[in-house]
Amino acid sequence: MAKLLIVDDSTMLRDMLNYALNEGGYTDVTEAVDGVDGLAKAKAADFDLIITDVNMPNMDGLTLIGELRKVPQYSKKPILVLTTERSDEMKAKGKAAGATGWIVKPFVPDQLLKAVNIVLSR
Repeated sequence: MAKLLIVDDSTMLRDMLNYALNEGGYTDVTEAVDGVDGLAKAKAADFDLIITDVNMPNMDGLTLIGELRKVPQYSKKPILVLTTERSDEMKAKGKAAGATGWIVKPFVPDQLLKAVNIVLSR
């Protein structure tokens, strides 16, 4: 089973994500409260997929993605962005940072699971 890391400063959203992922069969999920915490946890373990918010304190999601892409084990691993940001400019910044995909909040659990299944099957 895949090992996932979710990075979001909202406890409620992390809980919702965790629930949706668990319902989809993804039970090995670690949570991080911001980009700094996410980067530390990512370096301490080996995750198959990272899902991150953009707007967070201490280190935003785009900076986190850029930092993760410098770590050899995450240079090619999928990283999904889950955010309220929907502008083409922000999506382009995410792609430039190394994001694999972009999901706009509020998310639909089935769409999230479909995206997770797609990127993990590559």
